[in-house]
Amino acid sequence: MTCPDAYADRMPPHRRPLLPALGLTVALLAGCAGADERAEGSPVTEEEAGVLAGLLAENHDHGGADFVVTAPYGEDTVLTLTGEVDLAGGAGRAQAVTSYGDGRADDTRTLFFTDEELWFGEVPGLAAALAEEGLPEASYVRRPVTLGEQAPLVDVLTRVVLNLSAEEPDDAGDFRGGGYTWEGDRSIDGELTQLYASDAGWSVAVDRSTDLLVQYRTPLPGQEFEVTVTLSDHGPREITLPAEEESVDGAAHPEVAATVGL
Repeated sequence: MTCPDAYADRMPPHRRPLLPALGLTVALLAGCAGADERAEGSPVTEEEAGVLAGLLAENHDHGGADFVVTAPYGEDTVLTLTGEVDLAGGAGRAQAVTSYGDGRADDTRTLFFTDEELWFGEVPGLAAALAEEGLPEASYVRRPVTLGEQAPLVDVLTRVVLNLSAEEPDDAGDFRGGGYTWEGDRSIDGELTQLYASDAGWSVAVDRSTDLLVQYRTPLPGQEFEVTVTLSDHGPREITLPAEEESVDGAAHPEVAATVGL
C-alpha cells in the first residue's frame, strides 16, 4: 500500500516540514466556539480562529496523548494503530493490527516510531531469518521512515500522528476569510465536540470544554478511504525506544527485512 505525494499546493505554507501527501499544514487545525444557534456549514468566527491557531501548540504543551488511527484500505481490510505518543518529544509506540474481511487471522505487530525510524516487533519468522544470516538474536527490526510516492501506509499513519504538534501557535489570520466551516456538535467516545471542516476535504473534532483536538479525519490523495486519528487522555508521555542491542538494522540487512516482509 503506497500513498502518493499531493496536497502540497493546496494548503497555505507552514513553518514546519510536513508530509506533503497529507496536507498537514496550519489549515488542518480547528477549534471550538460557543454558538448554539448556527447553521452547519457556517464560516468559523474570529474567536474560533484564535483557538484554531493554537490547537497544535496545545497538543505539544500537553505533552502527548493516547491515540487510535484507522485506515480502511483494500476490500474489507483495516489497518489500526493503537497506542500512545509523546508529541513534545516526537516518539510513539503502538500495536499495529491489520484486520481482513475474508476470514484470515489478524496480522499484529508491536510498533515504535519517530519521524525518522520505525521499529517492528512480534515479527513472525524473525528469529529464523536472523539465524540464517548469522546475526545475533533481536526482538525488533528497525528501518528508516519512507516518504513520498512509495511510502508504506504505516509510515504515513505514524507521520500523521507526529504532525499533530507544533512548538508555537500559528497565525489566527490563516483561518479567517473562508474555507473553514463549523459543522455542528458530535459525541466522540463520550466527549462532546464541535466539528470543523475544510474545503480541502479534512475535518476535525475539538472538545467543547478544553479546546483540545479529539479527532482528525483526512482523505489520502488518490485513495478512496479516509484516515481517522482519535486522541484521548492528553498529557505527558515517556516513550522508551528499543535499545540498539534489541534490534537489527533492516537497511543494513535487507535480506532479513525482505524475509519478514518489512
